[in-house]
Amino acid sequence: MKTKIVEIGGIPVGGGNPFVLIAGPCVIESEDIALHAAEWIKQIVDRLGIPWIYKSSFLKDNRSSVEYYQGPGLEEGLRILQKVKETFEVPILSDVHESWQAAPAAEVLDVIQIPAYLSMQTSLAVAVAKTGKPVNVKKGQFLDPRDMEKVIGKINSQGNDQILLTERGSFFGYRNLVVDMRSLPIMRKLGYPVVMDATHSVRNYGVPSADPRGGSPEFVPYLARAAVAAGVDAVFIETHPNCSEALCDASSMWPLQKLEELLRQLKEIDTLVRSWPDLE
Repeated sequence: MKTKIVEIGGIPVGGGNPFVLIAGPCVIESEDIALHAAEWIKQIVDRLGIPWIYKSSFLKDNRSSVEYYQGPGLEEGLRILQKVKETFEVPILSDVHESWQAAPAAEVLDVIQIPAYLSMQTSLAVAVAKTGKPVNVKKGQFLDPRDMEKVIGKINSQGNDQILLTERGSFFGYRNLVVDMRSLPIMRKLGYPVVMDATHSVRNYGVPSADPRGGSPEFVPYLARAAVAAGVDAVFIETHPNCSEALCDASSMWPLQKLEELLRQLKEIDTLVRSWPDLE
C-alpha cells in the first residue's frame, strides 16, 4: 500500500521508499548532549545506509509537574537545532505547542510536529500548515486512527499536503498505552506516510519518567519490528547516550549503545517486506 511521497530535506518519505529513522534525545538538555547524540546517530545511519531526521524538543509543555525540566525554550532550542542541522547536514524535527511558535520554528525546522495531546487543536494545525513546512501529526491517544482524516482536512485547508501521521499508542485508562497494529494500515489508507513512535508508546502514565517504572523500554524492539513488518514509512525512536540520567522520558528512551543492532534488524525486515506483493 503506497502513500504519497513527502520530501523532507531531500529525503523521500513514503511512496514505497525504504523506511526513514526519526531519532534523537526527547528534549534538548544542552548543546553538548545534542551534538554528541547527533554525531553518534549519524555514524550509525551512515554505516547502515538509513535515511535520518534528527528529533529533539525545545520545549516539553506536557510534563506532569511544573518542577520537571521542560527544555531550553524556543530561542535557545532553535539555536541548538540549527547548529545540529549545519554540523551534520541532517533535517530537523521538533514540536510546537502554541500557534505563535509555528512561524519562528519554521525558520529552522524541516518538519514541524504537532503533539498527540494537541492533535485536534484547529488553530495549531492551521498555523503550522500555513508555514508550508511538512507537518508530522501524532495521533492523539484518545483518537480512532480514522479520525486523523479530520486533522488532514485542517492542514489541507491551508494548501499544505506535506503530512506525516504518527502512531504512539492508545490510552484506555489505568496508565497504560496499547498499540493496535491495525491503526497503521488504517492510517496509510488515508494516503499519507505513517510513522511508528516506538518509544513514547512504552511510557507508563502517572509515573515520573525518571522512575524506572515510568516506562517499559524492553518492548521497544518488538513494537518497532512489528511496525516495520506492517509497512510503516518511518520509525520514531527517542534515544540518549545515558538514558538513566536523561532529563525527560528517561525510562522509555532506547539507549544509543543499542541503537545500531536494532536498526540493523529493522532494515532487514524492511527490505524483506518491500519485496512482497500487496495482498489487499
